[in-house]
Amino acid sequence: MSTDEVRWLDEEEQQAWRSVLRASHLLRVAMENALDEHGVSMGEYELLSMVSEAPGARMRMSALADLVVQSRSRVSHTATRLEQRGWARRDRSTDDGRGVVLVLTDEGRRMIAELAPVHVESVRTALLDHITRDEFLAYGRLMARVVRATRGQDQASDVR
Repeated sequence: MSTDEVRWLDEEEQQAWRSVLRASHLLRVAMENALDEHGVSMGEYELLSMVSEAPGARMRMSALADLVVQSRSRVSHTATRLEQRGWARRDRSTDDGRGVVLVLTDEGRRMIAELAPVHVESVRTALLDHITRDEFLAYGRLMARVVRATRGQDQASDVR
């Protein structure tokens, strides 16, 4: 693509884009810092959270990787850390025997119950306290549209 074909951002778009980038980085840092005080990474919390919301507190590893938008390898490494802490275990899938599911242990359920309020408060403090509920919901709808466009319509059900 030549520079003549590039759809450059105008000044307002550039400012808006930079704000989106900075805000997303700052939000992530705020959430990571809140969890770090409890010795948990954002990646660990995200896996615990997603599995805790799944039926039976179990989720196939491949589906989990797709949901959290990480490589299967990265999810596997994070799952290993959760296993070492006693918060999760891996089982063979009962559906086909080939896949692997991550299952929350009782200790993992206790941990997510302890961490969820910390995480939610960090989200409220860093984001929700600064915008209206309607703005937040509209932003969520916009970001869901971006997810559908970048991941394909077949994965639209993954957008929560």
